[in-house]
Order: sequence, then structure tokens, then C-alpha cells
Amino acid sequence: MKRSPFDAVDPLSAVLHLARITGSFYCRSELTAPWGLFMPPMAGCMWFHVVTQGACLIEVDGSAPITALAGSFVLVPHGRGHRLRSARRVAAPNVVDLPQTMVGEHYSLLRYGGGGAPTTLVCGVVRLEPPAGAELERMLPPVLHLDASEVPHADWMDSTLRMMATESRSLRPGGETVMTRLADVLVIQAIRSWLDRDPIARTGWLGALRDPQIGQALSRMWRSPAEPWTVASLATRAAMSRSAFAARFASLVGEPPMAHLARVRMQLASVALRERRATISELAEQLGYESQAAFSRAFKRVVGTSPGVLKRGAPRATTAARTGTSRPAVGDR
Repeated sequence: MKRSPFDAVDPLSAVLHLARITGSFYCRSELTAPWGLFMPPMAGCMWFHVVTQGACLIEVDGSAPITALAGSFVLVPHGRGHRLRSARRVAAPNVVDLPQTMVGEHYSLLRYGGGGAPTTLVCGVVRLEPPAGAELERMLPPVLHLDASEVPHADWMDSTLRMMATESRSLRPGGETVMTRLADVLVIQAIRSWLDRDPIARTGWLGALRDPQIGQALSRMWRSPAEPWTVASLATRAAMSRSAFAARFASLVGEPPMAHLARVRMQLASVALRERRATISELAEQLGYESQAAFSRAFKRVVGTSPGVLKRGAPRATTAARTGTSRPAVGDR
């Protein structure tokens, strides 16, 4: 039998096997004090900020303000809007309203500020693909902050940040690809750092991945959500009785197996409706439902609205995140 990535001891390796990082946009910001920027909400995405020169104050609702110095990497999950400033109470206009120069398909240059002390940032938007990525992002805290001076064995971070700073200045041929890969490394390392130090990373489905039987069940659900899974068929694959499997799954994951499977399917369906404009009949077939009506009922039960309503609202919800030469956009790799 082919070995599953979820056989690995490291849960992050298993998750990232399925939670591919996609949809990247980068902006090099050359700022002079006093300056402030509001980074708007980006549904389904994560912001990151690399400070390559100077310092900035980062304010995310629900977290204490962070002073990020040169050599810092800050990840803001959950698509939350937040503010970057040179100092407290400095005005922070929406970054999408400031003029930017597009220097690549997914790369822009922003120069802004009052002419004082300089700060240089590399900011980006990335997305973890569902369902594994959505499950991972759900557990992350409001903000993750890595400082090269405080990270164990920080040589990797220092060299990665310096390489990103160099690439952002020159953007030579292939530079966007290099930036993308460097951003992948930094995002993964930020999440790994959180996994190592936060007790919550040992709970829920991340903890369940460590269980050889329940971890396998999660793997199968995420890799093949359209399969006609039942509690009995999953229990058989896990070599457990139906009742023992159901009880253990609910205890470790925090919800019953079929409720988890329905949520995984609807995460995939929501992205397809918003991003690909998929039809309801396509999704019903792709996700293993016998009819459009059955799929629509399940969607409304899990998401709280009908798939048609979500699809009709998609253009308005994603315009700022997908288009425009003077605003951050989420581009596909």
C-alpha cells in the first residue's frame, strides 16, 4: 500500500502536503516617516510583512500592537484588515487608494510618506488551498511574529530575509518566482514556529493528525472528499469498530466525522463558487451528492446561505482582490 503523507510524525508536513500556498501578490513599500497604511481585509488570504529597513508598528484587532524591526517577519492570517504605521496615531489611508507602480504581473512598488526616517517593507498576500489550508488557518492566532534575533538557529531566516530584500530591489528575470518561493519558506517557518510553541497546536485536528488511525481518516477525507464516505467505511479503513471510531474522532477533532466531511466539502464548494464561478450542478457531481437539491441543502446547512447567493455575490467580494493596477491583487501562480 502506498504510504500516505499523513503517516508522517510531523503534522505540518502532512498538512502542507495538501495545503498548497498559492495566489501571491507582492508590494515593495519605500516609506518615510510619518507614514501609515491600512491593509484591507482579504477573504481567504493571509497578509505577510517583511521589514528590510527601519521599523514599523503593526496593529491587528484582537492582538497587542507589534513593533517590527528590520529582520522581522509578520504573518496576519484570517484575511484580517490591519494597520502599519511609523508611530501611534499616524493617519493610515487604505493602501489600495495610494498610487503604486506595477513592475510585474503580481508585483508593485509603493513610495509614500512625509520625508523623515526611512522604512522599507516587502508585503504580500498568500492563500492556503482548502480544505487542509482552511483547517490550518482556522486554528492560527490573529498574528504571528518572527524576529531573526530571537529565532533558534536563525541563520536560515536572516539569509532568507536578505535574499528577499535583494530580489525586491532589483526584480531580475525570474525574480517573482524567487520571491514566491522565499515567501513560501517564511510562511511555513512562521507556522512551524507557532506549532512548536503554542499548546493549542496539540489540540483539535492538528492533534488528531498524530493519531495513526484518526489521522488516516482525515487524510482520506481531505484527499477524496467526493467519495461516499460513511462512519462505517472510515472505521473499517481505520481498523476500528464504528462506535469506537466515531467517539475517538469526535473527541480528537471536536466534531463528528460526517459533520467534518460536510464542512470540508463546503469549503471546497465555496472557493469554487467565488473563484471559478462553478455551477451548482458541477459541484454536486464533483463533491459526491446525488442531486443539486441535496447539495444545496447541505451547503445551506453548513454555510448558512444558499450556493446561489454566494455565487451571485462573488464578483463584488473578490474584485479588489483580483484586479486593478493600483491595488493589491491576488494572482494565480
